[in-house]
Amino acid sequence: MECNLEANLTKCNCTYEPCPRQGKCCECISYHLKSRELPACAFPPEVERTYDRSFARFAGVVRGGGKS
Repeated sequence: MECNLEANLTKCNCTYEPCPRQGKCCECISYHLKSRELPACAFPPEVERTYDRSFARFAGVVRGGGKS
């Protein structure tokens, strides 16, 4: 499978500018799962900006209907 970096970047909501994985979904998911986190794209913008990408934060977002 080939990475479609340009298309991925149009959908990537990661605000961590120095991240070398932006738009590289396979690398991003692998990186975050190793840290017991989810990538930015799993969170709404207001939560993503907190950089708390933990499973617990994701569960709170899901329970809260999108915001937590």
